[in-house]
Amino acid sequence: MSKKTTAAEEKEYSTLNLGPTHPATHGIFQNVLKMDGEIIHDAQPTIGYIHRAFEKLAERRPYAQITPITDRLNYCSSPINNMGWHTTVEKLLGVEMPKRADYHRVIIMELSRIADHIICNTIIGQDTGATTGFLYLFQWREYIYEIFEAICGARLTTNISRIGGFDREWSKQTWDKINDFMNRFPAALDEFSRMLERNKIFMDRTINCGPISAERALAYSFTGPNLRAAGVDYDVRVASPYSSYEDFDFIIPVGTAGDTYDRFMVRQEEMRQSFKIIQQAIKNMPSGAMHADVPDFFLPPKDQVYNNMEALIYHFKIVMGETDIPAGEVYHCVEGGNGELGFYLISDGGRTPFRLHFRRPCFIYYQAYPEMIKGAMLSDAIITMSSMNVIAGELDA
Repeated sequence: MSKKTTAAEEKEYSTLNLGPTHPATHGIFQNVLKMDGEIIHDAQPTIGYIHRAFEKLAERRPYAQITPITDRLNYCSSPINNMGWHTTVEKLLGVEMPKRADYHRVIIMELSRIADHIICNTIIGQDTGATTGFLYLFQWREYIYEIFEAICGARLTTNISRIGGFDREWSKQTWDKINDFMNRFPAALDEFSRMLERNKIFMDRTINCGPISAERALAYSFTGPNLRAAGVDYDVRVASPYSSYEDFDFIIPVGTAGDTYDRFMVRQEEMRQSFKIIQQAIKNMPSGAMHADVPDFFLPPKDQVYNNMEALIYHFKIVMGETDIPAGEVYHCVEGGNGELGFYLISDGGRTPFRLHFRRPCFIYYQAYPEMIKGAMLSDAIITMSSMNVIAGELDA
């Protein structure tokens, strides 16, 4: 006697590979989707396609040489990664930073946050069919990269600043570019806002798309804009201030539904708040030194290196990392473009870290992606991924 099959057993599903190399994934990672027509029944993320062994590399590098490794985490706002690493080492060393250096760091980090959010929000618009806003606002991201280039000579992977601060004052060209950006960017952001924020097509595509509750977001350890969009006002800059963030007046925007529209709106307001912080930093810029009293991390002047044997030896020792680092264990975090970027550092007193772990926000909240898109249309899954701003460089360190 044959077994009677149920309706559920008769149902057939199709498998769709979204990635690893697909323009909709915004990075080299894969989602194996179990599809019921256009509806997603289940999803299985796969990472590791660009594994670069960051943490193991860092354990074989002197402290100053780890900064370029951090560039490759969230490469959309790499200066924040640089500053996060520098402040972690400074915490281990017990360095007291001058206010002037802190304020310069704040300017760089908030410019980086604006650049990061420009990428995320314009791509959300692009994935809903609004290419004009993407092309229009992207020029301001490029302008921010020109500012970084004027400061350190690099644009995307910056290796900017040093442990202990900056090696020199910023040039007049740099300040001219910053002032020009401050004068012109608000009008461009307002125009982009008018294009999408109350656009009915955009709202229909993004409201109730990929929602997550505050409880589920906290259960997954969300941080950053994705957590704040769900209604939780956690921001490292306020909860655990660093680089003199306690001196600045700004608000933490939060959403309610935790959907794609809320994530978009939170980032829109965060760009305005970052702009406000930069204004305050420029207006209230303290006088004083650009770096702390940590000569083991600052190269001697070139004229001394070329003419003085002791300076040449000291230059060599700094470059090769032959400096004394105290033994200890610290955790330090900063508010990255996508959330809490943490560094867990263990030093045994050697020239390299004994152990270094990066807390990458994208790696943590990407785990919730299958839950957020289950039961949704394939087109909604693309927009949800865009609004989460998953950066492949943080997925597998």
